[in-house]
Amino acid sequence: MTTWIDALSWACLVGGGFFCIVGAVGLLRMPDFYTRMHAASVIETLGAGLILLGLIVQAGLTLVAVKLLMVGVLIFFASPTATHALARAAMVRGLKPLLADDRSTASKP
Repeated sequence: MTTWIDALSWACLVGGGFFCIVGAVGLLRMPDFYTRMHAASVIETLGAGLILLGLIVQAGLTLVAVKLLMVGVLIFFASPTATHALARAAMVRGLKPLLADDRSTASKP
């Protein structure tokens, strides 16, 4: 039974690490603020979520698992709120999203 728990835990930890790396590469490669913000949300939702899940599975039914669950709930509620506040502040400041160049939008009616 512990082999299955270890395998599930390691799968979650490796998957979370993979999404953190993909999100970090996205932060470096994306062209504008809004797409970088999307890459950061991948890190917070999938990366941190899977890592926390792997740690909870590894901890078992202990106080540590409850604390990790509380951290997960905090991330679950704080991350979308902070992302919305950042996007709204950027829009209020006049930062336009980089959608397409002017030549492709000029030919559309």
